[in-house]
Amino acid sequence: MFPPKLLTVMVALISLIVVGVAGYLILRPPLPLLDDAGFDHAQISPNADGVDDVTTIRYKLARPATISIYLENEDGQRYYFREQERRSSGEYAVLFSGIVGGYTLPDEEIAGRVEKRLIPAGRYTWTIEAARDGETASTSGALEIANADSALPLISAFEIHPPVFTPNQDGIDDRVSINVYLEKAANLSVYLEDAAGQRYYLDEREEGREPGEPGNHEYDYDGGVDQGMEPPLDGLYTVYAVAQDAEGQRIVREGQLGIEDGGLPQVEITVQTTGALVFFDTQPYDEAYYTDRDAPGERIPKPEGVASELTTFTMPVGDMLVFKLTVDNYGSTPIRTTGPFPGTVYQYDQVASTLGAYEESGAWRVGINCDTSLSDFPWRWAIAPQDELTEVYDEKNGETYYYLQPGQRAEVWGAIRMTELVRARNPQACWAGLIHEDVGIPALQSRVGAREVELVPTDVD
Repeated sequence: MFPPKLLTVMVALISLIVVGVAGYLILRPPLPLLDDAGFDHAQISPNADGVDDVTTIRYKLARPATISIYLENEDGQRYYFREQERRSSGEYAVLFSGIVGGYTLPDEEIAGRVEKRLIPAGRYTWTIEAARDGETASTSGALEIANADSALPLISAFEIHPPVFTPNQDGIDDRVSINVYLEKAANLSVYLEDAAGQRYYLDEREEGREPGEPGNHEYDYDGGVDQGMEPPLDGLYTVYAVAQDAEGQRIVREGQLGIEDGGLPQVEITVQTTGALVFFDTQPYDEAYYTDRDAPGERIPKPEGVASELTTFTMPVGDMLVFKLTVDNYGSTPIRTTGPFPGTVYQYDQVASTLGAYEESGAWRVGINCDTSLSDFPWRWAIAPQDELTEVYDEKNGETYYYLQPGQRAEVWGAIRMTELVRARNPQACWAGLIHEDVGIPALQSRVGAREVELVPTDVD
């Protein structure tokens, strides 16, 4: 415990300090809410030439307050640089280049929204105003705007085509093209924005015009699928084109874009119940199987049984090399395919186009290749039987498309009549592949289930 005398002294000192502080606060005059406010220059020429383009606005707040900064011309027209924005106490300094909130002049029609704009050249009275709980303070002065480059970075054309696209690499409306025409050199950005405010920026196509130059600019968007990324979720997005010139003037145009059936295709040849990736076998040929674009032949039935031993097997020249495999769509988007459908038999010197099945951009097919093939994967089939695929009719072009749905598996089979014996490559390897036409072959799907096949001449040969 403190001695009584020491305790008395301590209490007296504390009381004296409290009384002194209270007296200081009572007798001290309050600081002004707004102080040291003003513009550094009385004239600026905002034309981005680097000379007198800007001035500094300075002010000091003794207490938190709402601040407004505006300029008023000789006709009483007011232009706000800051309007009722909250600020804490302290000193502030901000550059001013004549850019104020967006506005349009009488009888002026501008495509898009003017977000920021230079005030017209002339003489103005500036005002810095602070307000707090009924307390207000303001300071005013004069500013002249001279030699301003007031031409706006207009976006005279803004086109989105198609208005709805399906980024899933099926070759149908996979991309959207956005064209923007700039009337003045400006920094141009184009992006999608969803309802939550998430932005997806688009890259401009390189077509000889430098970014930001006056003229047409084209943006090509695939949802990121071509780079192996999942596209944005299906839904309606707002597309923004924003142009801002060297003076800071900004024009915004916007439109709508829908995304449907978007997704990164993920499909593979998967192991069968027998444990082999590809089942190979041989069967005698029958002329009833002969097929070309004018005469579709019979299809061979799906082969049954277990896979052969993974060793070289022999077959007579002229017989059919038969295969069977399973395709798995393990992704989240439907996979488009096209014929010929499983069971089709090829002659050795035929390719898909000789059967009327031309390559289609974005379509998936199973292919068989051999060391002596005349081209890469000349023999191709749809990735599922027709009755197991989902048909989608496109009214726009009058075509019916076929899709393997997410999570769906299908068996594919077919045959090639092996009529060419190349002694330098006998036996030869034959294998399966999964082809995404005009896109590529997925990793690990270019040489699946390779098997050594030896052709044996017959008496007829």
